[in-house]
Amino acid sequence: MIITIDGPAGSGKSTTARKLAARLGIPYLDTGAMYRVVTLAALEDGADLRDEAALTALARDADYQLDPGPTHIRVTLCGRDVTEEIRSMRVNDHTRYIAGSPGVRAILIEKQREIGRQLGSMVTEGRDQGTAVFPDADVKFFLDAELEKRAERRLHDLQADGEDVTLEQVLANLNERDRTDSERPVAPLAVPEDAIRIDTSTLSISQVLNAIVTHLRQHGLVGQA
Repeated sequence: MIITIDGPAGSGKSTTARKLAARLGIPYLDTGAMYRVVTLAALEDGADLRDEAALTALARDADYQLDPGPTHIRVTLCGRDVTEEIRSMRVNDHTRYIAGSPGVRAILIEKQREIGRQLGSMVTEGRDQGTAVFPDADVKFFLDAELEKRAERRLHDLQADGEDVTLEQVLANLNERDRTDSERPVAPLAVPEDAIRIDTSTLSISQVLNAIVTHLRQHGLVGQA
């Protein structure tokens, strides 16, 4: 069973996907972590982020691993745990170059599909899971929220991790990411035609999770509690 959850940054998809996977007892795949770890690798290598060939080679050859579980995803780069480091504003500010690379995206999409084949069942979240990566997923969700609300959530997360950042900086970052995600030529951020849309602006994570579980029951994918 493949469940996809797509949406822009700050919509709550990562937390929701993680909690849903935990409730269902199946792995959770944070595909954004793949783009983030490649971004971190590129920054540490001093790669030219506008060099398509270099970025593609790095995505193919860099020593990074993802360990998806039902409550977490652990990310390593050259054997070093970078699960927290890839969430920094430094990585946030440069991920758009990696996400916009057609060569990188082709490699990572295939890696995501391979993970899906290996796991069999999982909750996977990102920006193109229900459109480009798993168009035949069992059920698809698309989460969204007002920009200001998304920025507030992301600011809270960054400050909790010790980042010295302002709301204005986060708003600017999200605006740019929304633009580049929607305009990129390969697998842009889009609502899958058959996705269930949920506006999370005024909902708690528990409310979003309950709404998703209700839909899954209606699809016959989970039993009645």
